[in-house]
Amino acid sequence: MLVSAKEMLTKAKEGHYAVGQFNINNLEWTKAILQTAQEMNSPVILGVSEGAGKYMCGYKTIVGMVNGMIEGLGITVPVALHLDHGSYEGALKCIEAGFSSVMFDGSHYPIEENIEKTKELVRITGELGLSLEAEVGSIGGEEDGVVGAGECADPEECKMIADLGVTMLAAGIGNIHGKYPANWPGLSFDTLDAIQQKTGAMPLVLHGGTGIPAEMIKKAIDLGVSKINVNTECQLAFAAATREYVEAGKDLSGKGFDPRKLLAPGTEAIKATVREKIELFGSANKA
Repeated sequence: MLVSAKEMLTKAKEGHYAVGQFNINNLEWTKAILQTAQEMNSPVILGVSEGAGKYMCGYKTIVGMVNGMIEGLGITVPVALHLDHGSYEGALKCIEAGFSSVMFDGSHYPIEENIEKTKELVRITGELGLSLEAEVGSIGGEEDGVVGAGECADPEECKMIADLGVTMLAAGIGNIHGKYPANWPGLSFDTLDAIQQKTGAMPLVLHGGTGIPAEMIKKAIDLGVSKINVNTECQLAFAAATREYVEAGKDLSGKGFDPRKLLAPGTEAIKATVREKIELFGSANKA
């Protein structure tokens, strides 16, 4: 049974830990994340980008798969199914398909338009009891073809969006999607602190969680970050383990070519990554 992310994030903010959003790309991904969250007794958010939504044959397919898996695997920890970096239209489609949470990324619109569209989604998600994430100040790196440079959000604009009644707020604090370059200056804690002071109890979201040093993650959680998004790190772990299996020639011996065997090491690598993150974020045994 999918739940809104509201309760899990409110608890995380109060308890000074963060809930991981792990993006899903296929069945193995989804299964690995759900099983690990259950093993660690941690709430979890499954993120779906619009690109991944297309890849997995649409939002209804994903809702069917996730609901079936929660039942089939006997998952009892809170699970939210969340649209990541959604357009306004994408958010409406996910709501219709049965997602329990959506993100509307209006950061590339002028602030007035971002407010207008966010306001409308606050109304719709509020009526249905779903959670809504909004974004101010674009997150750097590449996300479905859109490249940003890791700007910092304006705390005043963050307050304007938070005051509309969204559940959680993603604000740019120098973070980027994908791998961090060697000359990355790090997160801007001054910006984060200023945003937190303006937005109060609102759970804040850190995008681009891959490759941010553990101390920085912990400090960000202390400053009000309650949701951290992880995607690239799981992809890298999956790819490395799959490469190792193929390079060792294991797909050529016995039934090693069977996808259940071929994809198993990668799936285990995702589990290990998720386990590590849940420990770092402090959400273990918080279900």
